[in-house]
Amino acid sequence: MTDYLDTTSGRRIAYNRLEGEGTGIVFLGGFMSDMSGTKAVALEQWAAAQGRPFLRFDYSGHGVSSGAFVDGCIGDWAEDAQAVIETLTEGPQVLVGSSMGGWISLLMCKRIPTRVAGLVTIAAAPDFTEDGFWAGFDEAQRKALVEEGVVHVPSGYDDPYPITRRLIEDGRDHLVLRSPLSLPFPVRFLQGTVDASVSVETALRLFDHAQGEDIRLTLVKGADHSFSTVECLKTIEAAIFEILARK
Repeated sequence: MTDYLDTTSGRRIAYNRLEGEGTGIVFLGGFMSDMSGTKAVALEQWAAAQGRPFLRFDYSGHGVSSGAFVDGCIGDWAEDAQAVIETLTEGPQVLVGSSMGGWISLLMCKRIPTRVAGLVTIAAAPDFTEDGFWAGFDEAQRKALVEEGVVHVPSGYDDPYPITRRLIEDGRDHLVLRSPLSLPFPVRFLQGTVDASVSVETALRLFDHAQGEDIRLTLVKGADHSFSTVECLKTIEAAIFEILARK
């Protein structure tokens, strides 16, 4: 059942929380995705079978949370994530971040490290506003962004992504690949080799940049950005189970 958390920022965040025993798991979704996606639901079912706590939620402007997507930015969504983790969970959690959720989860590792028991990322997209969108814009798109405040880019889905000037500018305040990134807990980065949204090179850059004693990168040959096949879901579950066994 969906519940709602009213944050101090004035946003209403929708969430589904599963009670249980032991270290909890928090799923952080991707850009313009929501908590009803295949991975989030499958992991909730997996956690339920183990009697383990699980939390999935919609950032503001996503799913059934308050706000409009075009009004949001990385800073807002990171605030949402921190609010639900600090308010709705107890003790250190295993964070599972998909795509943009990988970037958000890395920000959580920097902001509230005592609440992180371990990290699993799936096609993590750190700094994508700068290294993906802005770096890929031509002069006309950059000019339109500055003058009109938004440009629309193909998403690979039905609707294009509306990329706002605020999203780009705010993203620069939350970059994680330009300064030390300490991850002093078990970390498993997962990446498909035919991902059209996040490259293997991005995964390798994150892997090389992160600092910690228990960090591994797994490349899954033939897996795409959704990483939602039965085999991929089993790979995610195995990574979580390995972290729970090591912490």
